[in-house]
Amino acid sequence: LSHRYDAGKDGFIDLMELKLMMEKLGAPQTHLGLKNMIKEVDEDLDSKLSFREFLLIFRKAAAGELQEDSGLHALARLSEIDVSTEGVKGAKNFFEAKAQAINEASRFEEEIKAEQEEKKKQAEELKQRKAAFKELQSTFKQ
Repeated sequence: LSHRYDAGKDGFIDLMELKLMMEKLGAPQTHLGLKNMIKEVDEDLDSKLSFREFLLIFRKAAAGELQEDSGLHALARLSEIDVSTEGVKGAKNFFEAKAQAINEASRFEEEIKAEQEEKKKQAEELKQRKAAFKELQSTFKQ
């Protein structure tokens, strides 16, 4: 079962998606922290993480190349994947599951926003109908 979903549906995790992921892992990062996390493993300099670059986080963690207080260190620790025992497949499942969860969260937020817009529209239409009705009433009263 392979879920290849990320909020942008492009197979990458970008800054906003990484922000959500880190929040869900309980290690929220500053904007600058997030940028630095990406920069540290962004081999192709596209400012987002591919799965390959994501794996690099765990390779660096295993090699002790990540600073203790860095976001990447937190990500490697909190994601509970041990790439050496679970292998690449475990990491890929995590990457895809996280991207999926992010996608579902943003889809949920979009649905709520759409609902709120709809309610606003209905309230506005009701107001206009009432105003039109009052106008009609005053025409008959004269």
